Amino acid sequence: MPATVCDMIAHFDIDSFFVSVELVRDPSLKGRPVIVGGSRERGIVTTCSYEARKFGVHSAMPMATAMRLCPEAIVLRGNYAEYSRYSRWVGELVAARAPLFEKASIDEFYIDLTGMETFFDPLQWTIELKSLITGQTGLPISFGIGANKLIAKMATNEAKPDGYLQVLPGREKAFLAELDVSKIPGVGEQTARILAYHGFNRVRDIYEATPEALGKVLGKWGPELRDRLQGTHRSTLTADHESKSISTENTFEENITDPGRLTGEMIRMTEKIAFELRKEELVAGCITVKIRYPDFQTVSRQTTIPYTCADDEMIPVVKDLFSRLYKKGAPVRLLGVRLSDLTRDAVQTNLFDNLERKSTLYKAIDGVKNRFGTQSVARAAGRSSRRKDDIR
Repeated sequence: MPATVCDMIAHFDIDSFFVSVELVRDPSLKGRPVIVGGSRERGIVTTCSYEARKFGVHSAMPMATAMRLCPEAIVLRGNYAEYSRYSRWVGELVAARAPLFEKASIDEFYIDLTGMETFFDPLQWTIELKSLITGQTGLPISFGIGANKLIAKMATNEAKPDGYLQVLPGREKAFLAELDVSKIPGVGEQTARILAYHGFNRVRDIYEATPEALGKVLGKWGPELRDRLQGTHRSTLTADHESKSISTENTFEENITDPGRLTGEMIRMTEKIAFELRKEELVAGCITVKIRYPDFQTVSRQTTIPYTCADDEMIPVVKDLFSRLYKKGAPVRLLGVRLSDLTRDAVQTNLFDNLERKSTLYKAIDGVKNRFGTQSVARAAGRSSRRKDDIR
């Protein structure tokens, strides 16, 4: 679906999402320092409760460090299937009411409010949607409203936890001026340190600098950052994020009836699009299998899955969909596999179910594929069914 340029954006962010889901599932954890991540001895912190943050614990911190800061913390490995379910639940509530929305990650949504003021008070409408989501799911959610994505997201960050903030038109620079540069989306720790070293501690310092001075500090990104922080950019939202997909199809030169060859082809195609998914740093929450017979009858079946980019998790699902869809013994003209409900949440997903070694393995495999071609590494069952296909 084409992108739409917007003038008023709301940004929704579920507070401490993984921890919040755990608190809904086990209310006895409320008010206690909770960490979702690896074990107490290894891994990193994915999310932590505000009680844990008071001890200095934060996301991406090594678990060993977190344990030193907060030895009484309750450590949970996480239940990614439940997090996926709650994410979809919130997405469905947003989709049922928002005229246009974009899912930015597993716990973030942008909503286009442009033109709504003709019929409703946009702030009151958004407050009511926040209350509805919390009332039905039990999850605390914060939101910000601004002229573009950057302003809306930074307003949300200032409103947390469980609050809201609207930056009125014309007040963007006044809102941003006193904020620390580390709060700017896209400015990481290293960039923030570089800026601070050169005297740029708050956004107002960037306003007062010339593009040339910022260019000496950050290169070409310096003037671009200053331009973004003027608050005048118009944001682009892509409607119906779930329509985005990565797919592959194979029309056979000769109709195939051999179940082993058909299964091998499904595996090969799944490996290929999972590789494409990881290249784009995406994860998928829905898989579709398509079969076309010689008479051009086409059938398909899909199912939702916990968000993943790992083909070893997708292949059993693809094989199950195929077995339920395929008319045994019938010749097949075309096979297809499609991954949809895509989101850029790959870093978080790889922290669960002891996937750190698996993530390292996939990086190594993908490195070989990038260097020598996608067919250089494949499962044995998929090698025997190489055919021309079309990714689109």
